[in-house]
Amino acid sequence: MYKTISEMLRHFKEAVPFRLVPAVISTVVLITLLLLPTPDGLTPKAWSLVAIFLTTIVAIILKVMPIGVMAMMAIVIVSLSQVTSTSSKGAITDALSSFSNPLIWLIVVAILISRGLKKTGLGSRIGLMFIALLGKRTIGIGYGLSICELVLAPFTPSNTARGGGIVHPIMKSIANAFDSDPAKGTQGKVGTYLALVNYHANPITSAMFLTATAPNPLVVDYVAKVSNQSFHLSWTTWALCMLLPGLVCLLVMPLIIYWLSPPELKATPNAVDYAKKELAQMGPLSPSEKVMLGTFGLLLVLWANVPAMLFGHAFSLDPTVVAFVGLFVLIITGTIDWDDVLSEKSAWDTLVWFGALVMMAEQLNKTGVIAWFSAGMKGAIVSSGMDWLPIAAVLVLVFVFSHYFFASTTAHISAMLLAFLTVGAQLIPPEYMVPFMLMMTAGSAIMMTLTHYATGTSPIIFGSGFVTMGAWWRVGFVMCLVELLIFAVVGTGWWKVLGYW
Repeated sequence: MYKTISEMLRHFKEAVPFRLVPAVISTVVLITLLLLPTPDGLTPKAWSLVAIFLTTIVAIILKVMPIGVMAMMAIVIVSLSQVTSTSSKGAITDALSSFSNPLIWLIVVAILISRGLKKTGLGSRIGLMFIALLGKRTIGIGYGLSICELVLAPFTPSNTARGGGIVHPIMKSIANAFDSDPAKGTQGKVGTYLALVNYHANPITSAMFLTATAPNPLVVDYVAKVSNQSFHLSWTTWALCMLLPGLVCLLVMPLIIYWLSPPELKATPNAVDYAKKELAQMGPLSPSEKVMLGTFGLLLVLWANVPAMLFGHAFSLDPTVVAFVGLFVLIITGTIDWDDVLSEKSAWDTLVWFGALVMMAEQLNKTGVIAWFSAGMKGAIVSSGMDWLPIAAVLVLVFVFSHYFFASTTAHISAMLLAFLTVGAQLIPPEYMVPFMLMMTAGSAIMMTLTHYATGTSPIIFGSGFVTMGAWWRVGFVMCLVELLIFAVVGTGWWKVLGYW
């Protein structure tokens, strides 16, 4: 009997795709949360959904199973428990609802398009060009990627398209040129550092321009409502207010990440000569590279909304539509083929796990959990008797760090920003409202630094395998604090000089 049980346990350990101890911990978390009394203001189903969401996050952090499997488990539990509906059919409809979300498909298609850079060799060429220009030190390449983000940001209203669809393929090509590849276990050479810089430049540039990410116009609308139209963030006002603190963030970010996650190859004295030699051997652009380059040019023009600027709003295209156009162009020109699309595992893996997290975040909003949290926050602040400055700090910090519960900046801003701005307007002296609103504006982008599901760009870069989840969360937390501090110190000083308070 003992031998049989021992063999069964050994088979279980070898065959079942999850780690037993983390699985037990996650199960205990779920059971504990479900046994707790339902908080006042929430329905039992809403509290059960909170328990499922938090348990899923814990299981992902503890690496119970691959993240895609954990996401599928969440879909199964939501469907079986019927926490979002009164029927099994309604529950599975809710559980799969996010897979029609255009943002998720933008991420998937951006990953598929980036495959063309590798297949055609254009990615390697671009990477070698960067190395030839800035390749004497790895940190120089990091600054090159940051400058690339900054140049593209004012003209690319999708931060996912910019950071994940344009800059990330370039970053991967540079890493591969140094033989830094997760598949070979050599990502630590330069790839981990460059991937982190690639990502963390994205939230900073998203905070710097009104047209740098999709939810920014919503922020403008909420600020105008709370201020009774007395403070309007035009494109110029936004850019001017965020210019100095944003540039300081871009200046220090590659240095801090260099300290937090140092590359194994720091000095690359022969890299410039190597890159120039490789470029000479590659010769002129091949026809497929020209198609790829032309497709990127088309994507950039359409993502920057140039047709709408020239011919009117009727010519405006959704970023996901633009991405599908680019993918279709690559397929019908033979630049990539259907087998390339089917074999891009990271794209389909991202579709599953990011879709599940977005679904749960959306359902938390629909079931009133987010509104309940915001109301409770206001009550706690009022009853605390705090002065206005601590109140402002708490509002900004809670708003930013509550992004751990969201897989979309648009969803987070839609659900919570107006409520937090309204609370601030009621409790902060009028003469200090503008710097508070500008801090909340900056925080609505800075919060993207926190997790690997924080915005559309993060699953693309995280999915490429250069950065572990632990490193991603650790660096994200530190960078979030640093950038908030820069905006609080440099930003408020700059806004004082500009005369906004």
